Amino acid sequence: MKRSIPNEIRNAQGERLDFAYQGGSPDNPTLVVIGHGITAHKDRPMLIELSNVLSRHGIHSLRFSFSGNGASDGKFEEFTPTKEVGDLGAVLDALGEWHVGYAGHSLGALVGVLRASRDPRIHFLISLAGMADAAAFAKREFGDVISGAGCMWDMPQFPLSRALIDDMNRIDNVVEVARKIRVPWLFIHGLADDVVPPQDSRDLFAVAAEPKRFVEIPGSDHLFPEGHATTMANAVAGWISELKP
Repeated sequence: MKRSIPNEIRNAQGERLDFAYQGGSPDNPTLVVIGHGITAHKDRPMLIELSNVLSRHGIHSLRFSFSGNGASDGKFEEFTPTKEVGDLGAVLDALGEWHVGYAGHSLGALVGVLRASRDPRIHFLISLAGMADAAAFAKREFGDVISGAGCMWDMPQFPLSRALIDDMNRIDNVVEVARKIRVPWLFIHGLADDVVPPQDSRDLFAVAAEPKRFVEIPGSDHLFPEGHATTMANAVAGWISELKP
């Protein structure tokens, strides 16, 4: 199967995953799959900016929404990190012979760690404000919310499921999983992030194999707002351009 972009992507449950492809140079075999964080979707402004900057550097990208999020099929309350690892696998299944890397934001970065640790189709990894400690995040952000009854951050469109909390507690911390990854790895974290602390990236970076790079963005919060998104995207594109496909 040559380099191609599918017309449709469905996960193991048969749910259609919404995605957007943005082209690069025709002779460039590199494609970056981009995954979002919790309560998000493929069209977060920072992710669109990442695709735009990659395209200007001749790098192809494919942003997608995990099942139950954005315009993808599925129920939000059925999503878990483990299910999202499967969704990412379905995206990889649908792609042809690209030199594929994965860029994940927040929980999407944790999903990337879990997938890349056992899937050789991911040739390089990018963690954007990446989460390492899922259990600590769940306790910190949702510890006072009754799962199955309450919502995330008081937003009724995002019900908090017991399945999600159980899965995040089971996953716990992915630092030990990260030790298994043997591909180039870029970490980018805003130093004003109060959702996922920069220490999560530092913990992963400490155990990551070479080659690796950690870019800190002073003043940027979790969502890389305004000009911080361009700083992030330029750092990603520049780093990828240094890699040899």
